[in-house]
Amino acid sequence: MNEQPSPAAGPAARQQSAQQEQAPQRAAEQPRPQYVLTLSCPDKQGIVHAVSSYLFMTGCNIVDSQQFGDQDTGLFFMRVHFSAEPAVTADKLRASFAAVAGAYQMEWAIHPSDERMRIVLLVSKFGHCLNDLLFRSSIGALPVEIAAVVSNHTDFRDLATSYGVPFHHIPVTRENKAEAEALLLELVEKEGVELVVLARYMQVLSDDLCGKLSGRIINIHHSFLPSFKGAKPYHQAHARGVKLIGATAHYVTADLDEGPIIEQEVERVGHEVTPEQLVAVGRDVECQALARAVKWHSEHRVLLNGHRTVVFA
Repeated sequence: MNEQPSPAAGPAARQQSAQQEQAPQRAAEQPRPQYVLTLSCPDKQGIVHAVSSYLFMTGCNIVDSQQFGDQDTGLFFMRVHFSAEPAVTADKLRASFAAVAGAYQMEWAIHPSDERMRIVLLVSKFGHCLNDLLFRSSIGALPVEIAAVVSNHTDFRDLATSYGVPFHHIPVTRENKAEAEALLLELVEKEGVELVVLARYMQVLSDDLCGKLSGRIINIHHSFLPSFKGAKPYHQAHARGVKLIGATAHYVTADLDEGPIIEQEVERVGHEVTPEQLVAVGRDVECQALARAVKWHSEHRVLLNGHRTVVFA
């Protein structure tokens, strides 16, 4: 039988008794699962109220919320990070939120906030972005699970395997391009890959593949787009005497280097810098821009707005 402290007991005894009573209650408490809701829809009054009311009525609590109404396109974008009751699953949330989404013609998704996105990295002969992403993932700096590294060369097989990541060599020639892309698509589907990252993969993807993986391929272009498209952009930049070197991470579309931009990074350079030095500077900005783009996409912070993006960073 538990003994209660007498009224004459001191403050220390009463505090100890209160802590003992609260201990079983704390032990019974379960952590609240956390989710991310993203949506876009035609802009109109009441969207934020409808979303917040839904979350309140389902026992959820908003951790962070960001929204943007584009006056040019008439579209509204929102990202909400929230916690839910322990018994509430993502499937239950999706089923119950469908009515709210339908009333506002929303394109929407709900994801567990701690879910690691499965990605595949494509690379050719330049490995700096590949190495950077592998390292960031290995230390938990990216919320991703790298399912595989794919290359049209074998140079980085050892690098991939040193991180415990499967390496797939898929040679690409003019004659076997369709077959090579079919193998890549088969791998993506088999491994449940949600994002394909072109980490300096120097092959132009077909219109068909771009269409099938629309919004799911990110490329790093070694230039501050829309300047210096195509081959050897650093040499083009040197010829023009630029004072800023940049890199652009963007979604891949059928139009080469024209996809919606996610992130850009620049570094100031002087007149004395050679093309080779520009390339060296460029490697760093490429890694930074691509890593941020992959992180933001994996955290469901990037929403497509026509040919542009809304980034809730």
